Amino acid sequence: MEPDSNQPELGDFLEAAGLLSYDPAAITRIYAGHPQRLFRRLWQTLVPIGLYLLGVGFDWLTGRIKTTDVARSRAKEAADLVASLGPAFIKAGQALSTRPDIVPPLLLEELAQLQDQLPGFDSALAMACIEEDLGAAVLDIFEQLDPEPISAASLGQVHKGVLKGGQTVAVKVQRPGLREQITLDLYIVRNIAAWLNQNVGLIRSDLVALIDELGKRVFEEMDYFNEAANAERFAELHASNPRIAVPRIYHQATSRRVLTMEWIEGVKLTNLEAVRGIGVDPDDMVTVGVSCSLQQLLEHGFFHADPHPGNLLALADGRLAYLDFGMMSEVSRESRTGLIQAVVHLVNRSFSKLSKDFVSLGFLSEDVNLEPIVPAFEKVFGQAIEQGVSRMDFKAVTDDLSGVMYRFPFQVPPYYALIIRSLVTLEGIALSVDPEFKILGAAYPYFARRLMEDPDPTLRQSLKEMLFDGDIFRWQRLDNLIASASQGAQLDLEGLLDQVLSFLFSANGGLLRLQLVDAMVARMDAMAWQTTLRIGKRLPERFQPPGLRRHRLSEAGEPLLDIEPVRQLMGILQSLPGFEPQMLLRRLPRLIGEPELRQMGFQLAKGLAERSVVRLVRDVLVAA
Repeated sequence: MEPDSNQPELGDFLEAAGLLSYDPAAITRIYAGHPQRLFRRLWQTLVPIGLYLLGVGFDWLTGRIKTTDVARSRAKEAADLVASLGPAFIKAGQALSTRPDIVPPLLLEELAQLQDQLPGFDSALAMACIEEDLGAAVLDIFEQLDPEPISAASLGQVHKGVLKGGQTVAVKVQRPGLREQITLDLYIVRNIAAWLNQNVGLIRSDLVALIDELGKRVFEEMDYFNEAANAERFAELHASNPRIAVPRIYHQATSRRVLTMEWIEGVKLTNLEAVRGIGVDPDDMVTVGVSCSLQQLLEHGFFHADPHPGNLLALADGRLAYLDFGMMSEVSRESRTGLIQAVVHLVNRSFSKLSKDFVSLGFLSEDVNLEPIVPAFEKVFGQAIEQGVSRMDFKAVTDDLSGVMYRFPFQVPPYYALIIRSLVTLEGIALSVDPEFKILGAAYPYFARRLMEDPDPTLRQSLKEMLFDGDIFRWQRLDNLIASASQGAQLDLEGLLDQVLSFLFSANGGLLRLQLVDAMVARMDAMAWQTTLRIGKRLPERFQPPGLRRHRLSEAGEPLLDIEPVRQLMGILQSLPGFEPQMLLRRLPRLIGEPELRQMGFQLAKGLAERSVVRLVRDVLVAA
């Protein structure tokens, strides 16, 4: 296999090779002292970029760019150009594909299709890298190692081999000179970004900050020790899930540029015939993948940001294997809580509060005027939410939202860009199996579970917002929320019941407790009145109080516990899979110890006393 002609020779740019983390200042010092290297690469990159921009400028001046076909053609040409310029430009294009605040929608769509695949490099260079990094001959470490790679990407290629201990392994080897080429390209791209920020007024976002974020991530990806740690952390977080497989890392054969992991035999999730051929249901695999991805995002906050088909394998034993942990990201607890709050406001059509959520999540600065953004949100989400969250078209909504973000002063936080990339990729895989799949419908049970089960005070307030319409408790919303939560995998029913009771006796549940007390007062008053009538009717007529003579007995009384709130709550709980009345009985000691329960008892006694006085005067002592 011929080496890439654009690839720097092994040993070149030794200064850049020594950089273990992204440092813009150090990179500038390196290339400022070697202008010949810089000019050679500038010629390779800026000439094609300049020619492309001249063509776009001509189309702009002649008005051709306004036609959709020409605009789409230019967008595709831009994506192809980026792919031809090498790994750093490919990574930059992929980063921009998740930034609707910077990139117009048509170009966004084309960049989203950028592939991270490049031809492999000479196997002799791969073997030399292994021996240099591991400090031993290949045959001293491996029983056997295939010289030809089984796959290649922008950062490296993978060889299949067998360790001396007999374990079949996948060995990822980094491209020779990659760190040097990446640093040079990042230096060029960063300077282009700085020029654009200074000279193009239409660009609101800090492009230099975007490139710096990209640089940090690419350097993390180039450090295979980091990827090994990610894989082991991911495996630990999902150790209790028997449907998820993660390859074991062999540290004795792993270095910064060489990663040796367990070989996992499986088929790509999108190859439906092959998945069925190993006796596995593709729909079931998609369910496992969606469930795991949402658990990563909403529960662990540590997620696989590159779940493309090549990184997800269906195994014959029914497990789903995750591969390639170079691109991982974290979502803070505050951000996860903020995302759930935003979903609550979306479901409740509270677009004004939704716009404030975008401020708290870091999409908008605090001094931005939200007034024109609220109707834009209503236009994007209004019609979609009428169909219900479970039927919302995620791609269509995100496309429309991209237009809003491009028109208004949004700045997309890095974590959100990776979440969108992850979800869009996941939805694409799922749609290849089930054309009717809706990612938001699949995600809503997880939002519901967090909302119902998490004791976080912010989420407790969000739960109140979801369940109350003013002072009126909406039982249908509680029913929908609990029903949705019960659809999620690994439902903790005991925990869910505890949170329902915690909500009832929390400050946020005060209105619900008042409704419950009022309903009990009404029912107990009715029962006491019927008992009074029965006793009074048995007295001789001359001894009956004058007010009793005009009232009739009801044919049958209703049970005390059949009051509307209790009946509705019991109906909701009984519909849950695995619910048993004993679960509530076991919680009686806790209920008895609740201070709010005693307060409810005082309110109940007060309400009954007040009604009794009114009954005595109005219905017993007064004749007409």
